[in-house]
Amino acid sequence: MATTTDAAAAPRHKRDKTHWLYIAVIVAVVAGIVVGLVFPDFGKELKWLGTLFVNLIKMIIAPVIFCTIVLGIGAIRKATQVGRIGGLALGYFIAMSTVALFIGLLVGNVLHPGDGLQLTDEVRGAGADLVSESAEGAPEGTTGFLLSLIPTTLLSSLTSGSVLQALLVALLVGFALQAMGKAGAPILTGIGHLQKLVFRILAMIMWVAPIGAFGAIAAVVGATGVDALKSLGILMLGFYLTCAVFVFVFLGTILRVVVGINVFSFLKYLGREYLLIVSSSSSETALPRLIAKMEHVGVSKPVAGIVVPTGYSFNLDGTAIYLTMASLFIAEALGDPLSIGEQIGLLVFMIIASKGAAGVSGAGLATLAGGLQSHRPELLDGVGLIVGIDRFMSEARAVTNFSGNAIATMLVATWTRELDREQMTAVLAGERPFDETTMLDDGHAAPDVEDAGDQRRELAGAATTR
Repeated sequence: MATTTDAAAAPRHKRDKTHWLYIAVIVAVVAGIVVGLVFPDFGKELKWLGTLFVNLIKMIIAPVIFCTIVLGIGAIRKATQVGRIGGLALGYFIAMSTVALFIGLLVGNVLHPGDGLQLTDEVRGAGADLVSESAEGAPEGTTGFLLSLIPTTLLSSLTSGSVLQALLVALLVGFALQAMGKAGAPILTGIGHLQKLVFRILAMIMWVAPIGAFGAIAAVVGATGVDALKSLGILMLGFYLTCAVFVFVFLGTILRVVVGINVFSFLKYLGREYLLIVSSSSSETALPRLIAKMEHVGVSKPVAGIVVPTGYSFNLDGTAIYLTMASLFIAEALGDPLSIGEQIGLLVFMIIASKGAAGVSGAGLATLAGGLQSHRPELLDGVGLIVGIDRFMSEARAVTNFSGNAIATMLVATWTRELDREQMTAVLAGERPFDETTMLDDGHAAPDVEDAGDQRRELAGAATTR
């Protein structure tokens, strides 16, 4: 009888219906390719559907970052721990960006993808247009970059679309609540409820993904066609292979040595996020889900809340590889190859510039044009050579950036002992599936050390009372 009662009282596990959503995305991508090839003019007119979906995601990114970071910092008793996590993450990001830079240089110098190509008048002038876009979207110089971090008002940081401004304000609010102690607890509770609301809205937006994927793919295929890709196949193939080697071999080895898990099983766990990135050509569409999934796999809230948003601005491995290879490609296609000294000077400048342009639509191509204009203006016309395939290369950039940030989060969590290994093992084995409905993971993240100590003391006190 008791068994029957317990069975009746046990809550039913809801069936995950979101797998239909991602099947619909795949179907939409295939349909978009067909429409772009058969009806190219009509396909180009559907570009607004992809823009609509990406804009919906961007609308929710600032609130997600704000809530996640504030709650993460609020859960830590000592401010020094936040500095330790952030400092370790930034040091790792700088090291990986440097490695990605030199890998791109190495592959570009070995493949020589621009040899034998002829620049036509049709592609000239595209670079100048992109320079103007870069000037409008990205701040000028170090001073401009620092000034761009400060929002007009406290609340405007959540509406300006700048990831770095939202990050700064969230850090300030988090530290302020931390200093308030118990008086800040009600505010943290309110922000926790706000986070649940934000993720619910995100779950609703995700159902528009098939429509966005259809429009985005149809537009790019309609605009470029198949012939436009043939002469640039070497560059695309070399770039894709370089990104794959960087993620699976280089980062995969580090993940195995430090965390002790297989890179393929870890990236399989993020499979749905990769589908979103490929269909939208933007890693930003998966940022909120990456934070939620990192917490679910066992990373503590502070680490997930600090490392992931920071990595989206400072850990652009795919962009680094792209800028190096694309610059070498353009210089060789124009018959004016870069010397080793010019390569290092120009491309280090581009890596720094890409940090300030983070969050700007098409930042990779715009930063490339801006860098060439600043150092080698005579190479600017060559940017038009890769405009046609930049959409396809941006997918590899976004996937690589996303993979680098996900792996970086696991590494920092391991180094700071903020990773729940029992939860990680169960999640990667498929025993504890991610809740696609709420995208929140209450109670699964690794607890703060001091919080765990407080819980043990409370239990000991309760036992003494008894």
